[in-house]
Amino acid sequence: MPLQRIAQPEFDLEIALAYATQDNFTGRPVYAAGAGCWLHPDAAEALRRAVALASELGLRLRIFDAFRPSEAQWVLWNHTPDPDFLADPRKGSPHSRGVAVDLTFIDRSGAALDMGTSFDAFTPLSHHGNTGVPAAAQRNRHLLLGLMTSAGWDFYRNEWWHYQLFDARARYPLLGDADAPEPMMPG
Repeated sequence: MPLQRIAQPEFDLEIALAYATQDNFTGRPVYAAGAGCWLHPDAAEALRRAVALASELGLRLRIFDAFRPSEAQWVLWNHTPDPDFLADPRKGSPHSRGVAVDLTFIDRSGAALDMGTSFDAFTPLSHHGNTGVPAAAQRNRHLLLGLMTSAGWDFYRNEWWHYQLFDARARYPLLGDADAPEPMMPG
């Protein structure tokens, strides 16, 4: 099944693909400039539900990552082979199946809500339920968790920002850059 583009106006959210910039834990772009945001249609439908739920709360979503070609997973793993925060590419990531998103809340002005750590902060402070972050950040994380699970997403306990469809590894095949409607990896 082809991947679906996630973009305005169909999805009222902000796309800020961290791996298309140097503003990520590798310190350099992993994706080509202008890489698109893609998801499997099942994940796109769950994201559509999450966008609607956020809107009811006067909030929007900011996407840091969605479909991640298997080639990109290898780049990340070769930089930081930490199985607590990155899927071993030999097993495959839900991102590389097109059924995972990394995201946060933003308010209507575009300001990010406090989540206690930045995206891709590979530390125990990033874990769901960590009480070492301020109470407001804990509330925001719980709100995001409730909203995303209500929309049909599963979560990863070590990363407040990561959500994936249930049984991703059993239900969806691994995909590479050649499976994307437009190439994502640098030439």
